[in-house]
Amino acid sequence: MIRVLLADDQSLVRAGFKALLDAQPDIEVAGEAADGEEALRKVRELSPDVVLMDIRMPLLDGLAATRRITGEPRLKDVKVVMLTTFELDEYVFEAIRSGASGFLVKDTEPDELLRAIRAVVDGDALLSPGVTRRLIAEFAARSKKPAAAGALAQLTEREREVMALVGIGLSNEEIARRLVVSPLTAKTHVSRTMVKLGARDRAQLVVLAYESGLVRPGWLG
Repeated sequence: MIRVLLADDQSLVRAGFKALLDAQPDIEVAGEAADGEEALRKVRELSPDVVLMDIRMPLLDGLAATRRITGEPRLKDVKVVMLTTFELDEYVFEAIRSGASGFLVKDTEPDELLRAIRAVVDGDALLSPGVTRRLIAEFAARSKKPAAAGALAQLTEREREVMALVGIGLSNEEIARRLVVSPLTAKTHVSRTMVKLGARDRAQLVVLAYESGLVRPGWLG
């Protein structure tokens, strides 16, 4: 059972998400929060698998709450998905760097929301490919001079290749087709790369791919 915490200052939004999620056989709403401070308390108390976190909330905004959550070692398995009104919200880029596993627009289709929750729990995708590529394009546009690539020395040649493909927004299935391997093999390479680099999820692997210089702006396919 996937346990989800809903953090949004609009009760109507929470009610809509709760009705959808509680109707699923493998998902349950573990709790709700109306502001960032309450969200942080509830996460510490309930240790949910996923937090659907609104970016703009009173007392403590979703971005600050996400930093606090992802910064606590005992909450390392909690995945945060940011909720935003617009796909290109100015805070989305910083949210991913702060440890969020992805983001969704509030008017997303129900099926996409459910897929996203299950995907971040599996560590298998950064939500939909289209949103992923927009996020990566935004990262590329803002990226600074690449940091030293010393951390990549521990990766095999194939793992570096896979990381680069993750960095340009390819899914495991797309990576498998590009490398002519099975999707399971591609997923295994991605997982091993995240473990070696200490990336909590695929989103951070994308960030590391740019910061190390393994992928650079203009490489988007």
